[in-house]
Amino acid sequence: MSEERESTAGEGTAGEGAERVLRVPDAGLVLLVGVSGSGKSTAAARWFRPTQVVSSDACRALVSDDENDLAATGDAFELVHTIAAKRLKRRLLTVVDATNVRKDDRAQLVRIAKEHDLPAAAVVLDVTEGTANKRNAERTDRDIPPRVVSRQRRDLRRDLKRMDREGFRRVHVLRGEEEAAAARVVPERSWNDKRDLAGPFDIIGDVHGCRAELEELLGKLGYGIERDGEGRAVGARHPEGRTAVFVGDLVDRGPDSPGVLRLAMGMVAAGDALCVSGNHEAKLVRALKGRNVKRTHGLAETLDQLAAEGEEFSARALEFCDRLVSHYLLDGGKLVVAHAGLKESYHGRSSGRVRSFALYGDTSGETDEYGLPVRHDWAAEYRGRAAVVYGHVPTPEAEWVNNTLCLDTGCVFGGRLTALRYPEREIAAVDAHTTWYEPTRPLRPEAAPAAAGPDAPGVVDAAVLGVLGRGGGTAVETAHGRVRIPEANALAAMEVMSRFAADPRWLLYLPPTMAPAPTSADPALLERPQEAFERFRADGIGRVVCQEKHMGSRAVAVVCRDAEAAGRRFVPGALGAVYTRTGRPFFTDPAAEREVLEELRAGLTASGAWERLGTDWVALDGEMLPWSAKAEGLIREQYASVGAAARAALPAAAEALERAAGRGLDLGALRGRVDAAREDTEAFSAVYRRYTWPTEGAAGLRYAPFAVLAAEGASFTGRDHLWHMRFTESLAEHCPLVRTTRYLVVDATDPDAVAEAARWWEGLTGAGGEGMVVKPFDGAEAAGAKGLAQPGLKVRGPEYLRIIYGADYLRPERLEGLRERTLGRKASLALREHRLGLESLARHARGEPLARVHEPVFGVLALESEPVDPRL
Repeated sequence: MSEERESTAGEGTAGEGAERVLRVPDAGLVLLVGVSGSGKSTAAARWFRPTQVVSSDACRALVSDDENDLAATGDAFELVHTIAAKRLKRRLLTVVDATNVRKDDRAQLVRIAKEHDLPAAAVVLDVTEGTANKRNAERTDRDIPPRVVSRQRRDLRRDLKRMDREGFRRVHVLRGEEEAAAARVVPERSWNDKRDLAGPFDIIGDVHGCRAELEELLGKLGYGIERDGEGRAVGARHPEGRTAVFVGDLVDRGPDSPGVLRLAMGMVAAGDALCVSGNHEAKLVRALKGRNVKRTHGLAETLDQLAAEGEEFSARALEFCDRLVSHYLLDGGKLVVAHAGLKESYHGRSSGRVRSFALYGDTSGETDEYGLPVRHDWAAEYRGRAAVVYGHVPTPEAEWVNNTLCLDTGCVFGGRLTALRYPEREIAAVDAHTTWYEPTRPLRPEAAPAAAGPDAPGVVDAAVLGVLGRGGGTAVETAHGRVRIPEANALAAMEVMSRFAADPRWLLYLPPTMAPAPTSADPALLERPQEAFERFRADGIGRVVCQEKHMGSRAVAVVCRDAEAAGRRFVPGALGAVYTRTGRPFFTDPAAEREVLEELRAGLTASGAWERLGTDWVALDGEMLPWSAKAEGLIREQYASVGAAARAALPAAAEALERAAGRGLDLGALRGRVDAAREDTEAFSAVYRRYTWPTEGAAGLRYAPFAVLAAEGASFTGRDHLWHMRFTESLAEHCPLVRTTRYLVVDATDPDAVAEAARWWEGLTGAGGEGMVVKPFDGAEAAGAKGLAQPGLKVRGPEYLRIIYGADYLRPERLEGLRERTLGRKASLALREHRLGLESLARHARGEPLARVHEPVFGVLALESEPVDPRL
């Protein structure tokens, strides 16, 4: 963005005395830039409301009672930044009235705007030094020497020509007093803000080149198709003035992407439709611009179809797709349309991450068994006022979930093309004419084959119906009390299970979450063992076991002795399964899973476990190591990137401070902060590195079982923890894959034993361990004074917690704030999920139908969508 001197009709010209129109975002950041005495405060008072302006002078007065107290400048700007952040969080126009002549100062404010996904603009009042000095001389409240103005003007002139590269959407430069006096500010809405459009709308799901179905659906909705001389559809208009809204993915996979584009482009150009970008349009744009993209998922066919249409049409298609916005805010903010959906905090905002979410959804970085991205179910947690209508993920039926609706019903895969009439909230759909493209993942979950016997297991949907119960939620009756499952949570569980779950016949149990120990009374620690012991003592439990906490990924392994056992009890043709605590396959590579299961099966055979347990299958609960085996993408993107960035930036900062100190400046405190940050960064990086090592297939993996869950006709939740530990130790002697867990039995009522356990924990964590878990010695069914006891309390070490709360969390000011953690909700969630887990194992042991077993299993998954701080 260069200096804006041009104007459109009605906005005047840049000539002498002409009015200048300064377009700024109606929701975003505006920086007033200019030397002291340039007239910024006068202009701010003329152009903006008082509540919109954040003045550095006013903030200096607030923190020191004197706006001229330059010693308070640092505190004043902390307040400026805080106020700006709070206003931008609420999507308000925020004007910062300060000199802002230094690039670093502007950068901090632009960064705040970006953090809140809002645009920034700059208005530069470029006056001469003489003008500024004259105004300053007339001021009676402050003495600003001319040398200060000279320095400020040098700073401004140095960066003025490059200011458009600093992240501003617009930079307005006003030369002299007359241009500033003639200027007028006009707030403008963002491109995606169409709140003035109230509809009625017909929102159409993913078309994917299915032109014939699109024409049929538009006809069903009442639109008249307009055709050119060759009979091609070039537009469609509704006699009642309704507007079509396309959710994106017009192209790829289907037989006629150019035909769909021609129709949609004509409707948009005529004002009969709106369209947001889908991820397939974004990829097509990159391809048409000559970028290096993979010609997969139907892109190759679309490019061939466009080539047959000629260069002129391809150029029009490129221009159309390239200008599509990420989402629209409609009907006074009551409706949002985005291709992959949009969480509430992103509505009406614009940034790279907002666009990424709108195009691709909230992905975890993992892939499922089909090689497709694993997506977080944002709709299950959505509680926004606006209805969000989207597509992207093919689903058999369009159903409302928490005021959100997915309209992609897989037309190109042989499903249906679906539309929503808004505000009527009526669904209209037409069937696909054929299966144009075979889906990677089945559009409809296949029913599990029936097992032998009268109690053959049902399919996922049938099992989940037991959880859903009647509208408003249901309750699962367990041996340890009733557990209520809210309906919205249950719907989220069905969504996850129907799309991502391992074969449901393996899912006899999902592990509960685990609560941390109460906050430490030691101000230097967030967690320590003493509070865990005290909590169990208060619940009437005196004897506990402390188990080493492995830093891996939770994995339930169901292992069968032979094919006959697998076919009789679980799945014919398989020997077992390894799945995550959310019921997904642990391994994306089936060969790796087979290797792990074969090693475990051999170890169980060699250790005599089948005979000891009287079974031909067993289910184990444990941790698969290393952490990187499952979370490599997370480590790389969320942890390693932070460490790398800090190691790149902090030495440069230290060097700059060293040079400044050489000039006689007293920067001791700041240098100390930088040195501390470097030490924190190295400590932070050392933590996650301990839990990573290379693996290939099963090679390099270690499995640390800490509980034997079930076997034929039995669950082992009533056995004490020593029994489980000894079973693991016996298995480890015959299976190199298995890693044992160190443990310590503690009398929690004995102060000496408690002190010894604390020292044991310090030894574990001091050697790089994550920490330990304190559990009732008597096992998972141990009863406390108020009923079923907590299954365990985790006590994590101070170094490990760096990757949870940040590299610098041990600084006193950070630690003090974290000590206010609210732990009650997490503890309640852990206990409810524990009750459900015990119930599912008991029902499985009794041989009840799989639908009955799945009721508490899916209940655990449903409760996982409750809003609890994930760091706990």
